[in-house]
Parts: sequence; structure tokens; C-alpha cells
Amino acid sequence: MTTMFAGTALSIALVVSANAVETPRSAVLARDLAAALTAKGLDAIATQYPNQPDRFVAALYFAGGQLLVVDARHPSAETIHARLQHQQFRDAYLDLQGTTDRASRWFLQDMSADGLCGGRNQAADILYQGAGTPVVFDGDWRKHDLSEKEYSEKWSATEQQYDRLLELLLVQAGRS
Repeated sequence: MTTMFAGTALSIALVVSANAVETPRSAVLARDLAAALTAKGLDAIATQYPNQPDRFVAALYFAGGQLLVVDARHPSAETIHARLQHQQFRDAYLDLQGTTDRASRWFLQDMSADGLCGGRNQAADILYQGAGTPVVFDGDWRKHDLSEKEYSEKWSATEQQYDRLLELLLVQAGRS
């Protein structure tokens, strides 16, 4: 009986531990950004990258739904700076989406504003990077003709970048 109880407790601990590992940091950051935007009555936010005067990040949020995040260089940094100064965040987002510098563009569709999809229990998210083929994150690497390792590496790199962008946007949301 004691052995069975200890085995059950160990199984529960392993499940709790595995679930804790599966929750991406972006899940907390995306939720926090959505809450900050909602509290301020904003549907968009944008900011400049630190120490990179021509690179910006912006997000468009649909309450209860998607969080669209774009990171790009813009050929008219002065235009984006003016938009930021006047808190025209939606316009800055649209300008970055339409940038002619497509090679620098990184765009993530966080379909449920719940962080980068870490498994099949979440809505799939899609990354568009430069002129490359879109990458779908839905927890099913086989469906995308990738090895588990390739998928995991792409997911980790995207998660790291998404975390950084969400952090920058949260700082800006605190200022606005």
C-alpha cells in the first residue's frame, strides 16, 4: 500500500513537473501584455528596439483573441518615431507590416494571445520570417516534415525572440 501510494505520488509529481516545463514564458508575457493593453484601452502598442534606431516592434491585439506581433526595420525611421511620440501605435504597427525591408521582418500570429503554442492543446501559431516559408507551431512536427529536434530548435528560437519582443512591448505599455 505504501509503495503504491509513493508510486502514485511520484507519478503525480512527474505530471505536474512536465506540465510546468511545457508552459512557455511567452504565455505569461502575452497574457500580461493583453491585460495591460485592455486596462489602458489600447488595441496596439509599439516601441523602438534599444540601441537600434531603425528597428521597431509593434503588436496589434484583438480582445479575447489574437495577438499579432511584428518586428522589423523601417526605411523611414523618422515616421515611426513620430508615430511613437504621438502614441499612434496602430499606425506604427501597420507601417511595420508594410515595410519594404521584408528581409528584416519577423511576424508572429499568436492566435489566442496565449503565448507560443507549446502543444496540441493550444491553437496553432504561425511565424513569418523574412521571405521564408511560414512556420506553423502546433506541437505536431511530423505534419510539417520536420524531425522532433528541428521542430524543437525552431520552437525554442522563436520562443526566445517572442519573449524578448513581449518584454519590450510590456515596458512601453507601462509608459503609455
